[in-house]
Amino acid sequence: MHRVPGVLKIVVLVCSLAWAYTNPIQAQSSSLDSYSPGDGMVIRNPITGYRMQIRAYAQFMAESRRFDGVDETYNRFRARRMRMRIVGSSPSDKLRYRVQFDFAQSLEGDDEVRGMLLDGWVAYRPSNRFELSFGQRATPLDNLELQMASSALQLTDRSRLTSAFSSIRDFGLFASGRLRAGAVGWFKVSGALTSGDGSNAFGVDHGGLKFGARVNWLPLGLFRSFGEFREVDLAREVQPKLLIGSYGSMNRGMSSRRGRESGAILYLDNFGNEALPDYWKLGADILFKFRGFTFLGEYVYADCDVPVDEITQRVRNDGTVATTFTGGVDAYVRGRMILGSAWNAQAGYVFKNLWSVDARVTKFSPDDYSFLNNPTFYNRNAYYELGASKYFGRDFAYKIQASAIRSIPELGSLTVDSDVFDGNEWTFRILTQMAF
Repeated sequence: MHRVPGVLKIVVLVCSLAWAYTNPIQAQSSSLDSYSPGDGMVIRNPITGYRMQIRAYAQFMAESRRFDGVDETYNRFRARRMRMRIVGSSPSDKLRYRVQFDFAQSLEGDDEVRGMLLDGWVAYRPSNRFELSFGQRATPLDNLELQMASSALQLTDRSRLTSAFSSIRDFGLFASGRLRAGAVGWFKVSGALTSGDGSNAFGVDHGGLKFGARVNWLPLGLFRSFGEFREVDLAREVQPKLLIGSYGSMNRGMSSRRGRESGAILYLDNFGNEALPDYWKLGADILFKFRGFTFLGEYVYADCDVPVDEITQRVRNDGTVATTFTGGVDAYVRGRMILGSAWNAQAGYVFKNLWSVDARVTKFSPDDYSFLNNPTFYNRNAYYELGASKYFGRDFAYKIQASAIRSIPELGSLTVDSDVFDGNEWTFRILTQMAF
């Protein structure tokens, strides 16, 4: 199986732009409608009425990791995100599209070029309360923090819960709608039917499909200034706002740890046919905002069904096949997947001078057999984080953030250099953001 080369993804962008400006003569009439840092520039065609917004931002992060009891420090500086987003709509706003790239991926090497495409979808809105979209986009079948914009996070990065359990993006069909719930309240419902193979897995087909839904209840009304999708309350909600959400999904025949990279983990039966586990996930969230204060709470549980009677072979990373399963088929398969539960709670307050203080606690309860027990990458079941941020405007155009993270390892945890340590792991980060 071969993935679509990076060059072909550029075609998606070109086709999207061509769709918005189909007439070359009319395209010449397009003009800059507005520009502001953080929101980007808006181009509007006065003849066709089509609108296009171009936004870009870059995040640079310095990180230092230290381990108690071990004379070892791991430092790095990297471009955390370098994204460009193009969003367009028809005059009636019934048709929309979005294309987004992360050029920071290309800095990691040629093998990562395939990861540059984040979003590529088109949507139809028969009314302002319902939308149907097709393509690759962030899935609603993950925790609430993943729905938040990467440029508007409270701390220097998303929680460990998000990085461990979330599938992030997928390709397929998405639907969303909203209904009134009382005088001011709303129900927002979304569902998805996707490949279950993760992002940029075009032409790759392992297992079956992934399906699921999310329901959000907003009893106190809608958030201001897209506050539902921004962790920081820079809009300073005048009235208390609350979101209570729940979600669930089933990925039939998953070939990765959590549904991000199709074909990363493969198993076969006696006849060489794929025999893959089903992966299901349930979660609940709560978001509260009022006058600069934000609270976000999340819980997730994931498990799998292993076809023990069918799996007789496993495919190694080099493509060869083995018939040995350390600890038995069930234990081996489960030990390579993200299984168990976790909760995350974070709160913060942004002052009127646009300084903020934030804190986060994340805890894991891995299954007995789960990749969460891996001594190098996980095996830290408690995370405590404190942070401070300075925003240079309410548009998230420029900001500086710093955070300190204490993680408590389980016995047998390893450092970056595979040394055993039994103390705390400390991580210090500084992030800067510039949006255009």
